[in-house]
Amino acid sequence: MECYYKSPIGIVHIIADNEDRISRIAVLDDELDETAPATPALQMAVEQLKEYFAGKRVNFDLPLQQPGSAFQQRVWQQLMAIKYGTTITYTQQSKLMNDPLAVRAIAAANGKNNLWIVVPCHRVIGSDGSLTGYAGGVWRKRWLIDHEAKVAGVGQATLF
Repeated sequence: MECYYKSPIGIVHIIADNEDRISRIAVLDDELDETAPATPALQMAVEQLKEYFAGKRVNFDLPLQQPGSAFQQRVWQQLMAIKYGTTITYTQQSKLMNDPLAVRAIAAANGKNNLWIVVPCHRVIGSDGSLTGYAGGVWRKRWLIDHEAKVAGVGQATLF
């Protein structure tokens, strides 16, 4: 099952698996019409994303099922621990995971994250402060970081 929701940064495509767990959230450049969410998980995802974009939600509580290796699952779990309104570097993420030599592998796993926004890979930046590595485009990564900083009341995003 799937649905489309129009957000401030584009059309959000949400997919749920056969057990009604969210397996993909991505923002598209396409101009598509919104569609009604047909399952409870899709309805919950749309509602929580609306709250996020309205600045009323900082954490998500959705049934998620993202296929990936054990290492990828660890990386994505660590992403969920990054505080709303802040950013960390890929190097910091590798240290937090007690795997300081795995920076490139961690960056690659971040890039394979299919649950955009909910699993906040947008909060990870380059060690020089650059906004690298976001499949949705750098402008969306900047928008999400700035949105969260504003909602969190930190003015500008905390880099590092």
